[in-house]
Amino acid sequence: QVQLVESGGGLVQPGGSLRLSCAASGSILSIHNMGWYRQAPGSQRGLVAIISRGGTTNYVDSVKGRFTISRDNDKNTVDLQMNSLKPEDTAVYYCNADVVRRSDQRLQNYWGQGTQVTVSS
Repeated sequence: QVQLVESGGGLVQPGGSLRLSCAASGSILSIHNMGWYRQAPGSQRGLVAIISRGGTTNYVDSVKGRFTISRDNDKNTVDLQMNSLKPEDTAVYYCNADVVRRSDQRLQNYWGQGTQVTVSS
């Protein structure tokens, strides 16, 4: 089995920064894309940022220039550095990964449990 565990959420004032981290563990042979999604109350879950195994990144327009996604392939981790946070960034943030499982060498998509980010004064 594979697990994704997020950390780093919390309450921050507008203009502040937070860093989210996600660690994948379990029966992992390799990980392809890793990403961060978010879901605000009353809204659908949507992509924030995604990074390929080779380091190619893509961001939703609303966070470009403010958020940076990075990963460590040796540690199976992905981080999201969030700067210049705005109240509209308030949401539950979810880690996501496309994992090739060591047990059966099959590609499977996994989600973390989510971490709350609240931007408020």
